[in-house]
Amino acid sequence: MIKEAAIPLTDDTLAPGTERTLAILELLGRHRAGLSLTEIARELDLPVNSVFRITGTLHNRGYLQRREDDKRFVLTNKLFDLSRPQVREKSLVVCALESLKWLRDQSGETTQLLACANHKMTVLEQCISSQPIKVSSTVGLQVPMYSCAPGKAVLAHLPSAELEKFFAAVTLKQFTPTTLATRSSLEADLAKTRKRGFAADIAEGLEGIHCVAAAILDEYRYPVAAITVMSPSFRLKRDQFEKAGKLCIEAAETITRRLLA
Repeated sequence: MIKEAAIPLTDDTLAPGTERTLAILELLGRHRAGLSLTEIARELDLPVNSVFRITGTLHNRGYLQRREDDKRFVLTNKLFDLSRPQVREKSLVVCALESLKWLRDQSGETTQLLACANHKMTVLEQCISSQPIKVSSTVGLQVPMYSCAPGKAVLAHLPSAELEKFFAAVTLKQFTPTTLATRSSLEADLAKTRKRGFAADIAEGLEGIHCVAAAILDEYRYPVAAITVMSPSFRLKRDQFEKAGKLCIEAAETITRRLLA
């Protein structure tokens, strides 16, 4: 196992206990299969007694779960539940669920609601297709913004200053032969997205999977999330993107109306 960097505690550290608690949460976020008490202590160069107290508190408050078989600690969904996005104090997931189901039924494919966090798109909810061969993922999964349709739908509607920050912070990588891994190719695609109102992912994140998505906008036309149709590429072909895109736009506009009502 690769050893993590020790926690930099100095005289300027305002709350050492908080630093250690957050370091443990971040470490477990990178090790989704979980870590034991001694592994956490070793990776963060912390006393086992300190780790025992912190993990015990996090476990008691519902942020960690300890597996019965190997006693490893894993993150629960509590942090995710605390940070569920809202608009005007309305739950984005609640306002979108009916439209997710409608879009699933209209398209016959899996639909998802995603929001941006740290230059990645996070799956907030999904309605899985009833097709024998289907595509789905796990709620909470994060994917790069630039290699998926919902991420590109959000990027296309960001203010120019925020888009510049994205390009400054993110290194574009080639995941498949069709990934838009240069700034010029991605910007050209974002221009198309703005013009037609929906984004398309032509197996850019994973080979064999096509996605179409539209951004969900607030009253200031800021993209708060995106709704997407995802399908095996043999069923959702390029000549069907426009039809699926219009469905995504209609669903996104309905969600916006519910959020702002």
